[in-house]
Amino acid sequence: MPSTTNQDPASGKRQIVIIAGGVGAARFIDGMQQIHPPDSISVICNVGDDLTWNGLKVCPDIDTVIYTLAGIEGELGWGIQDDFTSMLDELTVLGDEAWFRIGNRDLATHLIRNRILQNGGTLSEATGELCRRRNVSVNVRPVTDDNHPTMIRTTEGILTFQEYFVARQSEPVITNIEFPNKDSALPAPGILDLISTAESIYIAPSNPFVSIEPILQIPGIRDALIESKAPKIAISPIIGGKAIKGPAAKMLYEMGHDVSALGVAKIYAPFIDLFVYDTIDQELTPSMDSLAIQTAHCDTIMKDRLGRKQVAVNVTALLNEVQKY
Repeated sequence: MPSTTNQDPASGKRQIVIIAGGVGAARFIDGMQQIHPPDSISVICNVGDDLTWNGLKVCPDIDTVIYTLAGIEGELGWGIQDDFTSMLDELTVLGDEAWFRIGNRDLATHLIRNRILQNGGTLSEATGELCRRRNVSVNVRPVTDDNHPTMIRTTEGILTFQEYFVARQSEPVITNIEFPNKDSALPAPGILDLISTAESIYIAPSNPFVSIEPILQIPGIRDALIESKAPKIAISPIIGGKAIKGPAAKMLYEMGHDVSALGVAKIYAPFIDLFVYDTIDQELTPSMDSLAIQTAHCDTIMKDRLGRKQVAVNVTALLNEVQKY
């Protein structure tokens, strides 16, 4: 497996780069910040879930990462803990639809972000400012400052991701996933350099279709990942044939893939060096061993903060072990 001692050109520090989207990714990043200096970690976040809500740009994946790293995430992994919804309740009283839930405290994030954007700032700048205000030292970045929506084509028509995931509760059958701005959206400043100079690159336990693929669809990202000399590690979001969070298992089935960690490994195999899956799935080891990448299993379930830290320790140990050979 390749290794590197490259450094982030901006900070001069060796960077651990994590490609991420969703609750599982946020929890893994929290585990990593418990065992590595937070400012040595850079996160490239999915923006395909972003939406405009009552005129405000909302970035669910970015916000979930920031809230989790700040230790204020909600009980279900998104939003802010102990938030209240009197504002949303009043909108409902006034006859507005309220299928997308935003709490009062959560609203403050979106107001700050949109003020920065309206004053000419970029999404990268707004994200950096939100991290600073939440005392998050991990370098959280959007993959692009441009609009880059994920569209879900279903047997019932085309839906935005939030319409599919939240309003329709992932019920419609998927026939394709599309990225209409994939050729025009550009990598945010510094993103390609982060990938090319990384010490190591992790693909967090995220949905491969709607969290990771939108990132790879940005021009130059996939090529930079393939060409990077850093070791590239992916962690399975599928455990025992099921997703811990979200519709990943359903999407694997409807998109024609094996509904298993092996199915995810085959998707990532062209551009990673090591695939990590849960010990629950160790019966897949013979099939995993047939792939043209290194594979290994360990406990990957993150029930609490201690569990997140232990998974980060486990995955790092596997990386160190395979790098010996």
